[in-house]
Amino acid sequence: MNRDEIAAAVDAVVPGARADLERLVRIPSIWADPAHAEDTEASAALVAELAGALGPESVRILRADGGAPAVVARWPAPEGQPTVLLYAHHDVQPTGGDELWTSPPFEPTERDGRLYGRGAADDKAGVLTHLAVLRAYDGRPPVGVTLFIEGEEESGSPTLPALLREHHELLAADVIVIADAANPAVDVPALTTSLRGLVDLVVEVSMLERPVHSGVYGGPIGDALTALVHTLASLHDEKGEVAVAGLRRNADTDAANLDGADDEFLAEAGLLEGVALLGSGSVQERATQAPAISVLGVDAPTVAAASNVLLPRARAVVSARLAPGEDASAARELLTEHLRAHVPWGAHVEITPHSGIAEPFRLDTVGSAYDAARAAFAEAYGNAVVEIGIGGSIPFIAEFARTFPGAAVLVTGVGDPASRWHGIDESLSIAMFGTGARAEAFLLDELRRR
Repeated sequence: MNRDEIAAAVDAVVPGARADLERLVRIPSIWADPAHAEDTEASAALVAELAGALGPESVRILRADGGAPAVVARWPAPEGQPTVLLYAHHDVQPTGGDELWTSPPFEPTERDGRLYGRGAADDKAGVLTHLAVLRAYDGRPPVGVTLFIEGEEESGSPTLPALLREHHELLAADVIVIADAANPAVDVPALTTSLRGLVDLVVEVSMLERPVHSGVYGGPIGDALTALVHTLASLHDEKGEVAVAGLRRNADTDAANLDGADDEFLAEAGLLEGVALLGSGSVQERATQAPAISVLGVDAPTVAAASNVLLPRARAVVSARLAPGEDASAARELLTEHLRAHVPWGAHVEITPHSGIAEPFRLDTVGSAYDAARAAFAEAYGNAVVEIGIGGSIPFIAEFARTFPGAAVLVTGVGDPASRWHGIDESLSIAMFGTGARAEAFLLDELRRR
């Protein structure tokens, strides 16, 4: 097929792909919640069914170490052609509160050219982008394809290393396309070239053996929640810069300075009027190339349940995003040391990991696969590809790079700043869904030619 024929074939299959995306969104595949384990199994089964209809050599549902179900389907490479691994994930984040959504999170709903629903963008759109491309080629792609749809990315991919080890030969590829990122605008394609790392800790402060009356004992005796607040306040200086010694910015910045990008970023963040930005540098540099520390949760009585007692203990989850080039294990030690050093009044402190760590990642986008992606995506979108860093963390990318060191890793996606990944009213640009499928179809054709 020539490019016009490929484009026409993609356009013909996109409506059906969207319908299947809606079927997949209706399944609440929240693997992190044990109550939705069966839903995640159902989600994997539907993906396997859709892939199996395209005539692969094999389609399997795999898992390792009791982890979530992953779907792997293979179309062998024609003679002399490379093999491309197409990755996405079918598990999703919790909703954050169904009542906060404009429409039910697991009932896909179209409004103003966007499809709303949990997973509509992250990352079931990636799953159906891959399937749409395979449908456009009628199950006979011009290169070898291994479709790999993971089921626990939103939980940090804890069993992915074991899965890659156990099925190394099955998953080996020359090019790995990871459809789990976003573009800076619906008409501007991007290759993600850096991601921040992630470290989460639980810090627990103890002051007393038991609760005691705040009137009788307050004054000479402190409370654990106040001590915890002092500790947490030490994490930033007066300008909002991270104050943990040793955590660094990435000096080799690849933050894209796109016209209007900062304004759109701030608009989507929902920052209240008059609230100052933290740190220094451009907004994009701060969001993608500098460390960030947030307090994600605190165990303490609610205001409604508060009583006149000094709390004996309190704890919080502290989350640090790490700049590209940082070492996650070393950063965890720096954060731990800082917290210990800043607990006041001799309070006891216990610091434990909250979840696994994610290494930051940087890609060197040099080589024929990256040239092919730039050409294919620019043709499909009508605009040149930009190379951007993103502030989020995708732990498995470094794992893929370590496991398959000879493969080119392309990080793409069909999200945009309005997609609100992980947030309330997550959505997908319906137009960009079609454009993204066309871009990936062109990419496979471009790789065939090289």
